[in-house]
Amino acid sequence: MRLDEDTCYRALEARDARFDGRFFTGVRSTGIYCRPVCPARTPRREGCVFFRSAAAAQEAGYRPCLRCRPEASPGTPAWLGTSATVSRALRLIAEGALDDADAPALAARLGVGERHLRRLFLRHVGASPLAVAQTRRLLFAKKLLDETALSMTEVALASGFSSVRRFNDAIRAAYARTPRELRGAAARRGGGPARADSGAPGIALRLPFRPPLDWDALAGFLGERAIPGVESAGPGAYRRTVRASGGHGVVEVCPVRGEPWLLARLRLPGTEGLSCCAERLRRLFDLGADPQAIAAQLGADPRLAPRIAAMPGVRVPGAWDGFELAVRAILGQQVSVRAATQLAGRLVERHGEPLSLRACLPGGAEGLRLVFPTPEALAAADLTDLGLPRARAAAITSLAARVARGEVALDASRGLEETVRALTCVPGIGEWTAQYIAMRALREPDAFPATDLGLRRALGGVSGADLLSMAEAWRPWRAYAAVLLWMVDMRGVDPAEGEVSRGALAG
Repeated sequence: MRLDEDTCYRALEARDARFDGRFFTGVRSTGIYCRPVCPARTPRREGCVFFRSAAAAQEAGYRPCLRCRPEASPGTPAWLGTSATVSRALRLIAEGALDDADAPALAARLGVGERHLRRLFLRHVGASPLAVAQTRRLLFAKKLLDETALSMTEVALASGFSSVRRFNDAIRAAYARTPRELRGAAARRGGGPARADSGAPGIALRLPFRPPLDWDALAGFLGERAIPGVESAGPGAYRRTVRASGGHGVVEVCPVRGEPWLLARLRLPGTEGLSCCAERLRRLFDLGADPQAIAAQLGADPRLAPRIAAMPGVRVPGAWDGFELAVRAILGQQVSVRAATQLAGRLVERHGEPLSLRACLPGGAEGLRLVFPTPEALAAADLTDLGLPRARAAAITSLAARVARGEVALDASRGLEETVRALTCVPGIGEWTAQYIAMRALREPDAFPATDLGLRRALGGVSGADLLSMAEAWRPWRAYAAVLLWMVDMRGVDPAEGEVSRGALAG
């Protein structure tokens, strides 16, 4: 991504929120880097240097600004449009891929050489993979210092630092202050846990996004497909059970009127998995989306323009866990949304784990009592008594076994085509289901279930070949086009008839 420095400086002068997270400004006279929305006086043009990422600014020796808080940025868009490998690597790093492994291991997961990966990062991000991971840990630690009452040891572990000493050293090197001094400064500015937690139990975090975001559409989609006992969704909140930090937990996400962030409350058995949980929630609600870029591309098509206007800030509803979503998609083949939800509830009742965390979040989380089964559990389970056709039960068992053995990776380590190819090798999973899983579980923005009859009907009954042809103009946002067609044209109706001849696919 090439930075136009004149455009960056104009955005900085205007404090244009549309550019927040797209670049960071280093101020030569102070040695500090800021977001475009920083309230400080705008520096002179010749005193500015612009970076593509916070990691690039950090690696160049600049310190994060304490006024605009780079850790509160909505983030650089997850896919940069320049390198699919870099985009996938960034998603893996955000999930903690370099917390317990090194750069060669990350490159191996991506199927490229370490030197090649480093060259790609320097070209497209402006920093090495290790620098990106270090900046991620640093900024998340600063976020926890500002927004929670966690102890310093808990902040260090939750941020991915291997020791409190390394955490202290990194904070002092980056901010020229100790962690306690940073927390005290946040409290004096009126921040701190009192504002974020609002007296509720658990850890509260803000999850920023680029407005607009249609919460009602997201909550409605997720609520119709909520697995009984595992999750629930409504206008006020989304709640679910999770497996984290070596045990079970409960998370809740709520919209905050008028604010460009969602409030997440988490009750976990420990803090080690907190960063990963926050990233999973961001993926679940597609908070890394860039509404401006998506609307500009899709709105150019007169067939989609009115739908963009009807649903500004469209998001692709994601998933907490890729395997769970894949199983849910298979259960939904040839049945209605309600029937698929009942089947999923039955599967969890018989093969899930009872929630071990007794102290749940307030406001309706008491109905959450089960945790979705692991791939290992379903690979060894007999699913024939769930009321499923034998072929569909066999598909779930086969997928679970392959995921457990590492033959199918439901993460960002492989590209769209390779992932779809691996999924369609599982008996009972066709092109539609594979593309649907890639859309929601793997956050592939260009995944597209082209055989979906619902999409064809929404466009006047076009053929599958015609749909694929017109969808070429929607790249690289075809997944968002599919969601627009589903949600705007079929409110309350599920995506219909993918690789099957009747019924509705309820994934």
